[in-house]
Amino acid sequence: MPESKKRKPKKAKRPTPAATAPVQAKTKEPSPTWYVVTMFGLMVLGIILVLIRFIFQLDYLLLVFGLALIGAGFVMTTNYR
Repeated sequence: MPESKKRKPKKAKRPTPAATAPVQAKTKEPSPTWYVVTMFGLMVLGIILVLIRFIFQLDYLLLVFGLALIGAGFVMTTNYR
């Protein structure tokens, strides 16, 4: 019958994570009110432009401009805190 392999001896202990100095994360301040208003304002204005374009069957550039405003609002959400 085959014999099982023997365990290897344990290596030297590593320092535990608590032994090292804790790194404090920099806290960011919350977004100012004007930033939030601008962010949602761009998205709402973009939605209104897209709806106006389809309701009144206007030029496609109004659609592109509305989608650009919506996109700018979503880009602003990446920095929202």
